[in-house]
Amino acid sequence: MFDPTVFDNLKVVLEGSVYDLDMRGELKVIGRIDRVELTAMSRYYAIQFSLPDKPEVWAELKLWADTEDLAGEILELDTVTLGCQMQPVFYKRLKKPEVECPQIEALTTEIWGNHVHQMQRIITVYGEAEKMPLDEIIIYFNRRFGEEVLADLPQMLEHMLLMLEKL
Repeated sequence: MFDPTVFDNLKVVLEGSVYDLDMRGELKVIGRIDRVELTAMSRYYAIQFSLPDKPEVWAELKLWADTEDLAGEILELDTVTLGCQMQPVFYKRLKKPEVECPQIEALTTEIWGNHVHQMQRIITVYGEAEKMPLDEIIIYFNRRFGEEVLADLPQMLEHMLLMLEKL
C-alpha cells in the first residue's frame, strides 16, 4: 500500500486550503507548479495567488523536499530530520526602492516576527528602464516542516493575506 510522504500530506492540505480561500473569494490563484525531479529524486510545489482586487501584488508559497528528505522518510532512517522546506515569497513593483524597501522590511518583521530571516531582491530587466523594478520578498524559516504544522497552515495563509493587503 502507498504511504504518503510528509511532502505529499503537506501539499494536499496546503493546496486544499488555498483553493478553499479561492472559492470563498478571499484570494485568486494565478499559478502553480508541481514538479518531480527524477534525476535528483526531489519534489517541488509552488502555488501563486493574489488578492482579487489587488493583482499587482502577489504571493507564492513554495514547498520542497530533496533527496535526503524523501529517502530518509521512505527508508525510515533515524539520522534524518523528516520534513520539507516551506517558503513564502511576495512580489511587488516598486516606485522608489530606497524608500519602500525599508518599509517592507519593517512590515515583514511586524507580520512574521524577528525569528525569521528575510531578504529582498530587486529585479530589473536591462533595456526596460521604463518598467518599475520588481521586489521579491523572501521569508526564510531555516527549519524543516513536518506533519505537526498541518493545523498551522491556515494561520500561515492568513499571514500571507495580511502581507498582501499591507504591501
